[in-house]
Amino acid sequence: MPITPETRDRLTSGVVRVIRSGRHLSVRAADVLHGDLPSSGWALLVPLEQDGEQRCSALAVRAGVDVSVASRQLATLERAGYVERRPDPHDGRASLMHLTDEGTRALAVTRALRAEWAAAALADWDEDDARLLSGLLERLATDLDRAPAAVHPAAS
Repeated sequence: MPITPETRDRLTSGVVRVIRSGRHLSVRAADVLHGDLPSSGWALLVPLEQDGEQRCSALAVRAGVDVSVASRQLATLERAGYVERRPDPHDGRASLMHLTDEGTRALAVTRALRAEWAAAALADWDEDDARLLSGLLERLATDLDRAPAAVHPAAS
């Protein structure tokens, strides 16, 4: 049975609130670690940690930003000592970025701050509710990834 428009609106409104809260949290965490670093810059560190060194273009795709935005953010991260670049041995015109020890430490501090925030925010939740929400969020993320990029309203 399809969901009602009221439930759909409540759900999308709730998702927007969660995204907004997450952005605010990221900004606060970034302020603690490096005051002028845009919170979105952290989205570039995680793929480096997970997959190793990469080109700026690959990091931009992973972070969902334009290459020019990723390039500026990587320059900020590089000045802060969180990433370093080296020439790409397969293409001398390109560079590969990699996470430094300082970048690894910065990610650990950020995760600790997020974990403390989550523990405080979820203090009144029980394990069953938290597991249920986790599963539903994973399902939602999968379905959002599969949804068409643009939906056109029906003609009236």
